[in-house]
Amino acid sequence: MIDETILEHIVARGVKLGASYVEARYHKHSGSYAVTRMNKTISVGRVFSEGVAIRVLVKGSLGFASTNNVSKDSLERTLEKAVSRAKAFSYMYTEPISFADVKTVTYSYEVEPVKDFNNVSIGEKIGFYKEVYNSLRTSLVQSKLRSLVIEYFDDVEEKVIVTSEGSIVKSSIPRIYVFYNFTLYTPEKGTIQRMYELGASGGLELLDKWDIVSRVPEEAKTLEKVLLKGKSPPKGKVDVVLGSEIVGLMVHESAGHPSEADRILGREAAQAGESFIRKGMLGKRIGSEVSTVIDDPTIPGSYGYYLYDDECVKARPKYLYKNGIINEHLHNRWTAKVFNTVSNGSARAMDYTSEPIIRMSNTYFKPGDYSFEELLEDIRVGVYIKSYMEWNIDDVRWSQRYVGLEAYLIENGEIKEPIRNPVIELTTKGFYESVDAADKSLEFHAGTCGKGEPHQGVPVWFGGPNVRLRNIVLGVAPY
Repeated sequence: MIDETILEHIVARGVKLGASYVEARYHKHSGSYAVTRMNKTISVGRVFSEGVAIRVLVKGSLGFASTNNVSKDSLERTLEKAVSRAKAFSYMYTEPISFADVKTVTYSYEVEPVKDFNNVSIGEKIGFYKEVYNSLRTSLVQSKLRSLVIEYFDDVEEKVIVTSEGSIVKSSIPRIYVFYNFTLYTPEKGTIQRMYELGASGGLELLDKWDIVSRVPEEAKTLEKVLLKGKSPPKGKVDVVLGSEIVGLMVHESAGHPSEADRILGREAAQAGESFIRKGMLGKRIGSEVSTVIDDPTIPGSYGYYLYDDECVKARPKYLYKNGIINEHLHNRWTAKVFNTVSNGSARAMDYTSEPIIRMSNTYFKPGDYSFEELLEDIRVGVYIKSYMEWNIDDVRWSQRYVGLEAYLIENGEIKEPIRNPVIELTTKGFYESVDAADKSLEFHAGTCGKGEPHQGVPVWFGGPNVRLRNIVLGVAPY
């Protein structure tokens, strides 16, 4: 890591240049990657980026500059750029920017891997892929494997953040990510495809935990049955039980994104859209008493893990929707000031070239107290949708559509034969109002959330329990 005294020098110099706030963030990524297709390695390589990002506030105008040259002279020049830009753009602000107050902090933390992936060859890291390929092929009975792609990434993210208010936060977080995509085919039934992501903070012990060699062939066998034996879903209004994978996606899209306070204020309108939530909607009902959505970066081992955000604000769980009520937004220090509240530690940057913006971390639907069997027991005719194959949602995060992948008919409280391509199409309020029960389970799924211009991708989890929705009109996608 960089010597923090250099960052302290830059911060002090920024104040002398007239900035009311200065933030210097050293940000480093180092790791490796590999991509395989079927039983062949397509590409391998190293990932490395290192630099310093500097933000300044000068007379209500925010300036940003970054560099990959971390020498003292280079950082001084980068600071001068940030100050110059803040002054140059000051005329554009109808209202001066200011930040909500925070407590100063000095803190250092790191995630200790059980099995360090540094100094381990990429061949050892991805040695499982040929076994996955062979096991998957031999597990199939009637269909053929059309394609199999596996991607592996590991990364250590290191940061040192120093502010002119006196805060210093250091962190080191190793992460591993695996993506796989396979397609099965029969001449009579066509194709079925599965894409999935695994990600967490930690070391190579995660590969043992995920057991990809067993996981992928088992999924393939299940989806082969869906492909060969799947029927059309029932028509009319039915009760639907959704698995954690699709529930997690839905809360990420319909609670997490619309709760981003910068999006509520219109900052994302030209890039990723707006929000159905407006300033002043805290306390409004959006769903049933069962519907609670939490965003929590402090979950140990999570993919979206952090204890302090990139503005040196302590992280904590945020209850975005609480018992069906819009309860809290995701804030950075600027939006917190606009909303007359305090930051809840939601500002993150992808790398040293990026400014911190409001991001989700680990977003999930709060589990209930039912068993899975209890969710099913009073359903006469319904559908259980365990995973999804496609989805879309409008720019304000209101109208949305999800197509099931692994799904089953429910009859008289029991799981029956597989069904193909059930579609649920509803509004955000329609979803949360329809949920009347959730079971005790809690599963998380990994993703890379995209936002901003220039685009920033950051690691996140999304998840939840199995939940039950009443009286949902099902559609069916072509197959």
